[in-house]
Amino acid sequence: MASKEDQVKASHILIKHQGSRRKASWKDPDGRIISATTKEAAIERLRSIREDIVTGKARFEEVAGRESDCSSAKRGGDLGPFGRGQMQKPFEEATFALRVGEISDIVETDSGVHIILRTG
Repeated sequence: MASKEDQVKASHILIKHQGSRRKASWKDPDGRIISATTKEAAIERLRSIREDIVTGKARFEEVAGRESDCSSAKRGGDLGPFGRGQMQKPFEEATFALRVGEISDIVETDSGVHIILRTG
């Protein structure tokens, strides 16, 4: 079992796009919107969301609940604790590099584009 130092806790907001490995989500079960969304458009949307959060116009958990394509949206984006090797490599590396309370820049994975809030 991993020690506490080998684990992080994080929340995220995922925006899927036409290059995502799975083009469906709880918000778009048929994948129509996702299939029509370019990676560039997904990144721009996420940049705007991130700006609203860091400037205090929006709360991470509320935005995640509305905007994230991940099923963790129903928990405000909370993924709970995880260790190395449990997430896609770019996501893992970005999360472990953050300080608690810090929000990442855009992180690209096979799932789509994310912003990550390290919570523990």
